[in-house]
Amino acid sequence: MAVTFKRKWLRNGAAAIGLVALGLGAYLGFLQLSGNFHTVIAGELYRSAQPTAGQIENYAQNYGIRTIVNLRGASKNASWYTDEIATAQKLGIKHIDFRMVSSKGLTAEQADQLVALLKDAPKPILIHCQAGADRTGLASVIYSQRIAGVPTDKAEQQLSLYFGHVGLPLVSRAYAMDQTWEMLERHYGLSQDRLTTPI
Repeated sequence: MAVTFKRKWLRNGAAAIGLVALGLGAYLGFLQLSGNFHTVIAGELYRSAQPTAGQIENYAQNYGIRTIVNLRGASKNASWYTDEIATAQKLGIKHIDFRMVSSKGLTAEQADQLVALLKDAPKPILIHCQAGADRTGLASVIYSQRIAGVPTDKAEQQLSLYFGHVGLPLVSRAYAMDQTWEMLERHYGLSQDRLTTPI
């Protein structure tokens, strides 16, 4: 009887885990199909996955986007890149490439360059990477805390599963984004007092 109960418990537990995994997969799929577009700071910063030409036109019309910051870096032979450049030029949107790799963190110097770039870019800004989850998440945290003055704990929510970011050590290569933010908290003197100290 004890063995039967244990098997039943394990079977039910496995089924529950399977349902959670299925639900999570469906949610992450929805984010990709929807473009993973979100407001970070209304009127200042928006985030998305790789936008199509039509999505860029939509975001420009509905949110007044004046700058696109492409966190994938220049890819002159890729159709997504040439389409993005052409659409930005057609709409009079400034286009900036700032290459990040989701499996490799930024240095403090690179993060400072990103802060300066985002601070000086005409607003509203659309930042994007491929999925709009990892690189875009880190850039959104940095902008929110360093430029907009959002409290650190709230800014960190930009780098979360809600936006498709899976930051698990030893499981996710994108954990490098979490490690980068932890390093930047020390770099900016935020790790102990958690103060809001925008530049």
